Amino acid sequence: MSTITVQLPDSVAGKLREVAAADGTSVEQLVAAAASEKLAVMLEGSAYLKREGTKGSRERFRQVLTKVPSCPPEPHDKLN
Repeated sequence: MSTITVQLPDSVAGKLREVAAADGTSVEQLVAAAASEKLAVMLEGSAYLKREGTKGSRERFRQVLTKVPSCPPEPHDKLN
């Protein structure tokens, strides 16, 4: 096990304490579980995107782009 010191906003720390108490667990266990879950999602997401990326091709991408009409963007889509 490793020890990491993390600074959190008071509101987040308060909610962690509330949720941990309601769950009957410690803040440390809650944070460890949350960090583990987040890492799993991020790592799986990265692997998923890599797998999906191997299925595409630049040629097919260009074919799809030819179907996009040439027109100015909607006002809410304009870059400043």
